[in-house]
Amino acid sequence: MAVMPQHIGIVGCSAEGAALCYRTVCLEGESRLGPYDHPEVTLHTFPLARYLESIERDDWAGVGRLMLASAHKLHAAGADFLICPDNTIHQGLPFIRSRSPLPWLHIAAVVAGEARRRGWHRLGITGTRFLVESDVYPHELAAQGLECVRPGPEDRAGINRIIFEELVRGVQSAAAVEYFRAAFGRLKEAGCDAVVLGCTEIPLIMNDANSPLPTLDSTRLLARAALERATA
Repeated sequence: MAVMPQHIGIVGCSAEGAALCYRTVCLEGESRLGPYDHPEVTLHTFPLARYLESIERDDWAGVGRLMLASAHKLHAAGADFLICPDNTIHQGLPFIRSRSPLPWLHIAAVVAGEARRRGWHRLGITGTRFLVESDVYPHELAAQGLECVRPGPEDRAGINRIIFEELVRGVQSAAAVEYFRAAFGRLKEAGCDAVVLGCTEIPLIMNDANSPLPTLDSTRLLARAALERATA
């Protein structure tokens, strides 16, 4: 008898990032399981506004409580393990991981593993200012012997504005693409050999075809890691 794939639980935050992760799991699942097939998936997300209430107060324990509440809902729905396609709120995960009813795949650990596999050593980190100024990526990259570079203050602010004013609302503009291209170019000048798309909406507009650096698409890499685990 064939072994049933594990049930993937997605702890969402922003709609666009969660949707991209969900679509990737479903559309790429058939490469492992056959036409129109994919593991069972359940997605739960509180409104982004609830997360931002805690994030803007620098209350990462509060962010963690929302993640834990989603985890319990997904556990009740039958999920076997959890992923969160939002880099920023991973700052809340350490507060609740030991109390979670299910195990988690960590997005930055997945990205770091892919960077090592592809032979990259010095990564530019892009995302919200909350993510870029955190230890989420430096910690996981250092654990795998990798270095990272943060964008300068002006680029951090510009990228953060585009994410919150455009990308999370489904707005994709040519001006935003050009801004990211220029920011990525400055990371290349700083010695980076690849760039982490560390906000799950950035892959909606940036990829290897339009970036001056090879890209690490955190959203799709996490979805693929979940597929691998679910179908192992």
